[in-house]
Amino acid sequence: MKIIDVILTKSYTGFYFDDQKAIKKDAQKDGFMYVGEPLTEGFKEVRVPGEAISVQLVLENGAVGMGDCAAVQYSGAGGRDPLFLADEYLPFIEKHIKPMLIGEDVTTFKKVAEKYDRLKIDGKHLHTAIRYGITQALLSATAQANKKTMAEVIRDEYNPLHQILARVPIFAQSGDDRYINVDKMILKEVDSLPHALINNVKEKLGYNGEILLDYITWLKNRIIEKRHRADYQPILHVDVYGTIGIAFNDDYDRIVEYCRQLELAASPFKLRLEGPIDSGNREGTMLALKEIRRRLDEAMIGIEIVADEWCNTLEDIAYFADNKAGHILQIKTPDLGGLNNIAEAILYCKKAGIGAYSGGTCNETNLSAEATTSVAIACQADICLAKPGMDVDGGYMIVNNMMERVIHLANSRK
Repeated sequence: MKIIDVILTKSYTGFYFDDQKAIKKDAQKDGFMYVGEPLTEGFKEVRVPGEAISVQLVLENGAVGMGDCAAVQYSGAGGRDPLFLADEYLPFIEKHIKPMLIGEDVTTFKKVAEKYDRLKIDGKHLHTAIRYGITQALLSATAQANKKTMAEVIRDEYNPLHQILARVPIFAQSGDDRYINVDKMILKEVDSLPHALINNVKEKLGYNGEILLDYITWLKNRIIEKRHRADYQPILHVDVYGTIGIAFNDDYDRIVEYCRQLELAASPFKLRLEGPIDSGNREGTMLALKEIRRRLDEAMIGIEIVADEWCNTLEDIAYFADNKAGHILQIKTPDLGGLNNIAEAILYCKKAGIGAYSGGTCNETNLSAEATTSVAIACQADICLAKPGMDVDGGYMIVNNMMERVIHLANSRK
């Protein structure tokens, strides 16, 4: 089955691009916006609307494969590709990629996905957002051509021994509204919560960690008070964006002792800390997370460390996994480029005995969420992010409903 036309359109994502460097330097909130000078290249303001480019691949039988080129909220930070603005990149795709796509055979996914994921134009790899969206559209097209779900295509090409598809636990993210959104998560009995967006020491963590400690205590009590079933035991998962390292001056002894306090505050719930430290480069961050994990394990502190910043590419994920740099690795889906890399990354983590978190960003779209959820199901990730957006309901609806539809449809064929 071949592609006969490619249609490109400017789209919007489910959230915004934020200048992480400026926010960490105490850019002030003004309503939903930020006041302050942007510090990351490409940003004209600290917060700008998230943009995407929709790709529609028209097949010779009239079916259409669809995907969205989208990038993470904190573009340009942590070793990631720069800000992705549709008006800048749409002419590039039109000129360089569209002519190549026309005539491609999409009967199978892996080979053609690898071609565009590895493609270089003028000696440079494509922006991760472009590789992300093109491979989504290719996967969608292959599914259409074979009358399968996207999850079945990935399973059959990457994980053929896993014939029965099963549900993956879902992790929801609250954004700044870390109280009202928790109530939404409790009502819907989300598997893991709340994210909490602890991206500033002064206002969200505390210089001695006291603000986060109080929040974890509140969170534990809120779940116990408001849950409908005593056996509802969600995993607490808080993203701290390196602020613990900042607050404690990268002192491992103080960080481990603080983790002990957090574990006590969270009990009886399991707690995961994402990105406790960010050394500003891949090697330093890997070594820091490796050491923190080692110390936590030796001290028998049950907190699990989740790697995020600087663990961006398939190569990075293999490097962090091999070095046990954390207990779980976030496979931040837009940062890996092609969906082929996401499948490989999940399977690599599982083989290496480290947790595989099929993540991403609030700044995605419904199409990218559905495609990556399909990959997570097919490769049996340990947890999957509800996305896009920060309102809980929209992202949870998209991912949960996609998961249930696909699982029941695919398994009905067996």
